[in-house]
Amino acid sequence: MKIFITGGAGYIGSYVAYLLRNQDYEIAIFDNLENGHRWALKDSRFYFGDLRNFNQILDAIYDFKPDAIMHFAAYIKVEESVNDPYKYYENNVLGSLNLIKAALLNKVKYFIFSSTAAVYGIPKNIPVSENETCMPINPYGQSKLMVENILKDISKSSFLKFGILRYFNVAGADVKAKLGQANKKPTHLITRVLRAALGKIPYIEIYGTDYPTKDGTCIRDYIHIKDLAQAHIDVLNYIKEEDKSDIFNVGYGKGYSVKEIIDIAKKITKIDFPVKVGKRRKGDPPILIANAEKLKKLTNWEPKYNKIETIIEDAWEWEKYLNSNPTLFEY
Repeated sequence: MKIFITGGAGYIGSYVAYLLRNQDYEIAIFDNLENGHRWALKDSRFYFGDLRNFNQILDAIYDFKPDAIMHFAAYIKVEESVNDPYKYYENNVLGSLNLIKAALLNKVKYFIFSSTAAVYGIPKNIPVSENETCMPINPYGQSKLMVENILKDISKSSFLKFGILRYFNVAGADVKAKLGQANKKPTHLITRVLRAALGKIPYIEIYGTDYPTKDGTCIRDYIHIKDLAQAHIDVLNYIKEEDKSDIFNVGYGKGYSVKEIIDIAKKITKIDFPVKVGKRRKGDPPILIANAEKLKKLTNWEPKYNKIETIIEDAWEWEKYLNSNPTLFEY
């Protein structure tokens, strides 16, 4: 089976590509390298291009002739989306429309979309199931929900079958595969905490301690990149075998507060890095925890790396590897 991966030089896309290669899929990666890295491509077939340029994506898909598309290319920073919503709607929505149109023109039947728990906004029910009403509270979540709705509408009037994965907070890495997050200005909490432990950033700022949670800080469901990546393959197999479209949460069903993550990271790194308390950020819901029972029930997905200590330990090994190989940030 031939899989076309957008954003395959980035954190999540590159690891999905790695698993697909190891499971004997034929893959190609499409990326503009704005937030990705050439080293993450490994030996994959590569098309340099931008989804906002329709002809570039059309030519790449026509040349590769994939059976399925996995779409990871997107801007993902919540606070940035609040400050610059146009950027998010142009890239995340218009880029996805171009990709979907190119897929239809080239008769690509299967489409896996990287979505987010941000589509739920501030959910009424915790843990959150796929049936929860979607009411995003930031342009990032809104842009992802728009693409979900586009896929739903187009699938009703065409041959296209989609699998939408709404994932929660992705973390961890695979040092043996030499793959992990390598962003100079990360927003992910675990990455920032470990950079603080290494002295790469001066301190960790907690954005608000007055949320309606057990310790006043936001609670999130963290999922290991290895489990998340496998979920994409399992969902693709499901929609192919069942010949139907569906939506799945991807998480572990257990939440950790910002303070808890900081405390666990200090134990693992054995470094008492500085922590400061700041104001709330715009667009942050107090609690997001996944109900992923549907994914487990309908596919073969079973989490293997679902201990928070494992996630942070693997991320710590990766951050130390990056620290000793600083040129990886440059290409």
